[in-house]
Amino acid sequence: MSRPCIAITSKSYGVHCKKAVELLEEFAAVDRKNVSSEDEMRSIAMDYDGVIVGNEKMDRDILISSDKLRIIARHGVGVDNIDLDAATQKGIIVTYTPQSNSDSVAEYAIMLMLGIAKNFPKASYEISNGKWVRLLGSELLCKTVGIVGFGAVGRRVAKKLSGFDVKILAYDPFVKGNEIEKEGALPVGLDELLRTSDFVTIHVALSAETHHLINRDRLRLMKKSAFLINTSRGSIIDESALYDSLKNGEISGAALDVFEQEPITKDNPLLMLDNVVLSPHMANFTSEALIRMDMMNAEDLKRFFQGKKPLFVANPIMFNGK
Repeated sequence: MSRPCIAITSKSYGVHCKKAVELLEEFAAVDRKNVSSEDEMRSIAMDYDGVIVGNEKMDRDILISSDKLRIIARHGVGVDNIDLDAATQKGIIVTYTPQSNSDSVAEYAIMLMLGIAKNFPKASYEISNGKWVRLLGSELLCKTVGIVGFGAVGRRVAKKLSGFDVKILAYDPFVKGNEIEKEGALPVGLDELLRTSDFVTIHVALSAETHHLINRDRLRLMKKSAFLINTSRGSIIDESALYDSLKNGEISGAALDVFEQEPITKDNPLLMLDNVVLSPHMANFTSEALIRMDMMNAEDLKRFFQGKKPLFVANPIMFNGK
């Protein structure tokens, strides 16, 4: 039986974990591919048995036109860049790396809270430009933090905040109230959370239901003194509405690691505001998280090509009855 061919399109895969690539090479022919267009991704899907993707899109047209591809390993937690229905229709397994970067993202979210509350990014910028400007900040002590989405990351945020003497609220329609309370948070509705929180941090997956979950009307529920943190997906927030809220002083500030369009464009109006902190989708980008992701992908690919069921399958319907 011929060795399977695997393409790696994720730019970060294996960079910090040679062991993962070595594991792949034990059972497959492995090629690195730079993808800059839909046509290039379509060609890869037609020529390879498996592919390890980062944020590259694998839409219906690409997947339906592929007759060779058997498995997609998403080098990350979210699979919103892959059309799962189309993959399932074509009999393509999709794996991913759940919880691999949960601690990295949770730490980053708290860092953004502290940074924007203390005015640290602005102070660092000023002193780097030769100015000695002492900027007034605020404490987390006795504040209310609202966590939108109480999955792996949201729960870790709650746990890590437990030593800050804050009140923690959580909204997640898929998690029972008693489970939220066990983690030291108070379960509330989304509108109540937005009305009463001093910091709101977003930790939900992107779907049709969560697209623009934080819209113009919901932003208007927030306190004028409140800060909004997003390390999940940019489209959870209506970016245009957020810009208006920040510009008009309807909320105090925002710290964003994700955007509706990535990379962020030079004409994005958020870049013109002084009450927003921006970073390039790097909350999950730690060496520890990348190593975990690399190995989870490699081990699941090995299982699949050895005729075994992968451990982390995003479309488990493929194995129903097997």
